[in-house]
Amino acid sequence: MIADLLEDTRDYWRKLDELEAAYKKGEVSLQEVDAKVKLLMTELGRSRKQALSYFVSSFRAKWSQQPEIIVGVAVLGIITYAWAVVS
Repeated sequence: MIADLLEDTRDYWRKLDELEAAYKKGEVSLQEVDAKVKLLMTELGRSRKQALSYFVSSFRAKWSQQPEIIVGVAVLGIITYAWAVVS
């Protein structure tokens, strides 16, 4: 299952904006804001962990299938970086 980290981050910021607006209107107390922010951060952290886990497992699968390609691309990237820095 792929975690849609970008969408989850947008949702997090949208919920924070809604919470801020409610706080400015006086609809929620500061303690409620703190509790909801902590909950929202936990949800986003879970999504980040899922995305990282998916990336690592995808990399491991690709590494087990074709390590030469990964090493070749990495070496090519290092050479290109060195060329750009020297030039």
